[in-house]
Amino acid sequence: MFDFTILVLPGAFASGVGATLDILSSAAALANRAGCAAPRWRVCSTEKTVVLSNGLRIDAAVLPKRPRPDSSIWLVPGLGLSDADAVLSRFLAPQVAPAIKALRAQANASGTVAASCSAVFLLREADLLKGKRVTTTWWLGGLLQQLEPRCMVDVDQMVVVDGTIVTAGSAFAHIDLMFHLLRTRFNPSLADAVSRAMLIDGRQSQAQYIVPAVLAHGNDLAGRLVARFEAGLPNPPSVEALAAELRMSSRTLSRHVKESTGRSVSALLQSVRIHRARMLLETSHLSVEQVAEQVGYSDATALRRLMRKMTQATPRQFRPVVFDHKQKARRE
Repeated sequence: MFDFTILVLPGAFASGVGATLDILSSAAALANRAGCAAPRWRVCSTEKTVVLSNGLRIDAAVLPKRPRPDSSIWLVPGLGLSDADAVLSRFLAPQVAPAIKALRAQANASGTVAASCSAVFLLREADLLKGKRVTTTWWLGGLLQQLEPRCMVDVDQMVVVDGTIVTAGSAFAHIDLMFHLLRTRFNPSLADAVSRAMLIDGRQSQAQYIVPAVLAHGNDLAGRLVARFEAGLPNPPSVEALAAELRMSSRTLSRHVKESTGRSVSALLQSVRIHRARMLLETSHLSVEQVAEQVGYSDATALRRLMRKMTQATPRQFRPVVFDHKQKARRE
C-alpha cells in the first residue's frame, strides 16, 4: 500500500520531481520524531525510463493497460512547456492516453488527484475539472479557462482544493502542493518538521509574481487593456470609458476579458496596480503612502488591504533587505 503515487510524464520538470522525492524522503526520515508513520510512495509513468525536462532520467513502474484505483494520493508534477501550443499538443499526444485513463479511474473512485503547473491541463483532458475551482501556472490561467469554461480558474492562489481535486500554480508551487498533501495525509507536525529541516516557507499566493502583460497571454484585447491601465495610472480609465473606446458594451468587454484571462476587468486592473506597487517598493525610496498615490489610492490603507488580500504580504515585505553601518538587517 502506498500513500502517494507520483505520475511522472516525459518532460516533467526535474525540479518538481526531485523536490517531491526529496520532501518525501525527508518526511520518512523525520516521521518517527514527529510521532507518525513514514510516508510510502511509488513513481509511475507511461514508460519504464522517463527523461525529465533537463535530460535527467528516472526509473518508473509502467502504468497498466487496465488501471485500478487505490487508496494513494495521485500527483502529477508540471511539465517544462513554454507556450500554449506546446501545452495543447503535449496533452493531446496518444502516448499520454494511459495517464489520462489512470487519473480518470482514480478520480471516479473518489480518490484524491493532484497536479501542479501545466499538469493541471492533464486533469482537464481527463475531464476532471468540470464545476471545480482550480489554479494553474498564472500565465496559463486564461487558456485553461477558455478550454474548460465549466471550471473556475483562480490563478491568484498557490494551492486550491476542491473536493478530491487539488491543483497548484507555477513550477515550484509543486513544493507548496507537497506540504499541503503531507498535512492532509499525515499529522501537520510532520510537514512542519520537513519545512524546518529543508528551510522551506509556505506560500499561499501567486499574485505577487503575476506580470499583467504576460497574463494577457497574447490576447490583443486583454493586452490593450493592460497597456491602457498601466499608462493611465494613477487614474486609469473606467470600464465604461474603455468599452466606449472599443465600441462595445461594458458587459461584452467584461465577457471577452474573462474568457481570455480567466479574471474580471477589475481584477485585471488590480493585478496592474499590484505589479506597479511591487516594482516601486522594490526599486525606489518612495514611502508606502507615495506608492499608494502612484497606483491610484488616496491612502496607504487601501493599498495595504489589497496587498494582504492578493499576496498575503504587506508592502513592507517587498522592500529589499539592506544592512546599516552596524550590520543590522533592516528594510528600506
